[in-house]
Amino acid sequence: MIVLTIRHKTTYRYNRPVKLDAHRLMLRPRESRDLRLISSELIVLPEAVVTWAHDVFGNAVATATFAGTTDHLVVDSVVELELDATAWPVFEVAASAISYPFPYQSDDRADLGALALQQYPDPTGRLRQWAEAFVRSRPTDTLSLLKDLSAGIIAWVRYQSREDEGTQSPLETLDRGWGSCRDFAVLFVEAARGLGFGGRIVSGYLYNPEREQEAGTTHAWAEVFVPGAGWITFDPTNRGVGGFNLIPVAVGRGIHQVMPVVGSFTGMTDAFQGLWVDVSVTS
Repeated sequence: MIVLTIRHKTTYRYNRPVKLDAHRLMLRPRESRDLRLISSELIVLPEAVVTWAHDVFGNAVATATFAGTTDHLVVDSVVELELDATAWPVFEVAASAISYPFPYQSDDRADLGALALQQYPDPTGRLRQWAEAFVRSRPTDTLSLLKDLSAGIIAWVRYQSREDEGTQSPLETLDRGWGSCRDFAVLFVEAARGLGFGGRIVSGYLYNPEREQEAGTTHAWAEVFVPGAGWITFDPTNRGVGGFNLIPVAVGRGIHQVMPVVGSFTGMTDAFQGLWVDVSVTS
């Protein structure tokens, strides 16, 4: 077990006063058997009315509403938590799902719903064909297939950090040959869905003890539902399996549903000056 402190500060600056519309904030980590939240503090400037709710995925969502105008917005989140994830987990896959392909039970299939459907256009089936190349035989070992698919992404695509907003489509990532962690996560989930799996995107933080003194970043990875084992974590950026050193904040069908800070403003089109994000994850 390790105790971590995570600070995530987002600062917006404007050239002239603007009216801030409601902002959606997803910064509170998801508690689980492996993660226990000790404390959580959220400061929003200028002063805002902050209300909390849980979305359809069970994520904690804060909504900040503002009065008046301002030339800045600061969202400062500090959390302390205990992380006790296993470095090399053993997954108890149900006998019915040990070999791929396998059918989901009717309840699982109904509940997974859109999580098992590809979200990006693939009119010629290129992504499906790319994913099929990792299927060594039929039947084949389910976990080995998913591990090969995750590891295969970093072998096909070069990692490149990207500060601009938005996410590449899976085909764009394959064609360009590079992508960020969120591009890798989307590619993996969409490829897994093409093979018939239910999958979801996860956003949060990565704890790297060897780089603790360096500036941190948010991180994105994926989970696939396998009967018996449940939601299994795959981090294609780091070739990781399981949640060791990963702090999940939000899960969703698509990357747009798990962004940490989302909002808009009303004002002149040239009012926006800049955005700065500072993240630290320390023990």
